Amino acid sequence: MKRATEREIALGPRQKDVSLQRWLYSELRDAILTGRLEPGARLPASRELARRLRISRGTVLVVFDQLAAEGYLKGSVGRGSFVAPALPELSPMINSLGFRPDAESDADKERRQARSKITLSSLGKRLARTPFQVEGRRVPARAFRPNQPDLAAFPFDLWKRIVSSQTRSLRRDTLADGEALGFRPLRTAIAQHLRTARGIFCSADNVAIVGSIQQVFDLIVRLVLDPGDEVWMEDPGYPGARQIFEAAGAKIAAVPVDEGGMDVLAGCVLAPNAKLVYITAGRQAPLGPSLALDRRLKLLAWAQKSGAVIIEDDYDSEYRFEGAPLAALKSLDRNENVVYCGTFSKLLFPALRIAYAVLPESLVEPFTNALSLSYRHPSLLPQTALHEFIAEGHFGRHIRKMRLLYSERAQALQEAARISLRGLLDIPPITIGLDTPAFLTWAGDDAAIASKAAEGGIESRPLSVYSVRRPAPPGLLLGFAAVEPAVITTGAVALARVLESLIEFSPRKVYF
Repeated sequence: MKRATEREIALGPRQKDVSLQRWLYSELRDAILTGRLEPGARLPASRELARRLRISRGTVLVVFDQLAAEGYLKGSVGRGSFVAPALPELSPMINSLGFRPDAESDADKERRQARSKITLSSLGKRLARTPFQVEGRRVPARAFRPNQPDLAAFPFDLWKRIVSSQTRSLRRDTLADGEALGFRPLRTAIAQHLRTARGIFCSADNVAIVGSIQQVFDLIVRLVLDPGDEVWMEDPGYPGARQIFEAAGAKIAAVPVDEGGMDVLAGCVLAPNAKLVYITAGRQAPLGPSLALDRRLKLLAWAQKSGAVIIEDDYDSEYRFEGAPLAALKSLDRNENVVYCGTFSKLLFPALRIAYAVLPESLVEPFTNALSLSYRHPSLLPQTALHEFIAEGHFGRHIRKMRLLYSERAQALQEAARISLRGLLDIPPITIGLDTPAFLTWAGDDAAIASKAAEGGIESRPLSVYSVRRPAPPGLLLGFAAVEPAVITTGAVALARVLESLIEFSPRKVYF
């Protein structure tokens, strides 16, 4: 693949008592020694550089000749001047100055960090903690990666055709700013889908397109909470939401979860004046139960009376394997207290980075303005491609296809657990989602188990990381959607070996 070798050069200001020649020589030499001009990089032509800097070409030629004589540059007639491929001074200079982080050692990195004078604020320190991987996840997925769809089953060639078609049909007027809430045809398509699939009646004017559900959490918190305000949080519950709330200075009211989902009455006792509720009503993360109907109605009645905002994170309820998908909590919201969130990262593929929120009428304008101020809107091209994917019927067909596929894999995991993991893990019936909790049947350390399993190439997530105030039931979150049944079977055997090597024969009662 052809690569550009010429580099733009940022030069520092010239002091009044420094000649042009000495200034240019020092700046170019420093750029080479610190790695800003890499070995082999092509310098601009002397005539072009002189024009940019508004100095004589003769000055540039003298500097180039001096650098070449000292071994920093190599010249070639008709090709130009290049940074020498090997410089005796370069490696130690780079290491001592702390540049080129792609090549530095751990010791170099520590020295560079020790020199940093930047001090984080208390908010910055809270924001700097993340429950997510920052390096990206390897492809292909391994058993039992949670929270990821099967990328191999996505209609990649079809998506490429749609993206290519959208690129060819771009008009100049699409290069300008779009609406802060996102591409309106996509918002309309999402609203139509939600009416039939989730029982939510809304219009494009209530739908906001964002880069991730995390953005929704962040903006809603900043719009409705002051430091010290209380937030209901499922316990155990999703750490990605909890840490956003904590970073904003909110007080977390840890509401217990049982087989009926969040215990709403307990929430009313713990924090009757809470300003915000976060809930995974369709499938509680990580334990799995749906919020019972009586609790849905009690929660909505309490929110209507108190004026609280409810964030409903409906992260994977589209994938229900028995019967039709359950209606969302938002479908019962007659008093406009619920912000409903969904994401295409789990329905299609993670790199798409398109999620959405359905906003109560009173939040539309402030959310739109806050979105414009902070994030603007996601790139338009992926939004137009996704709209076409939905409008042509591919999205609906893909969801139906994946429901069947994931149902088969859920059955494969339950069968593999029955054969290989009996007495070690207890997996409840799987009827929905991309993953399942697997409860330890003995008193083990789930974090240590997950770490040991990772050493053997098995991916999982300890349930203990979801704990808010009280200990979560020890176990693992196991994904089944991203890998084929054969991988699930061999993964279960490997996981059983890990569990058997760590087991302590202390039977315990599972969570529920």
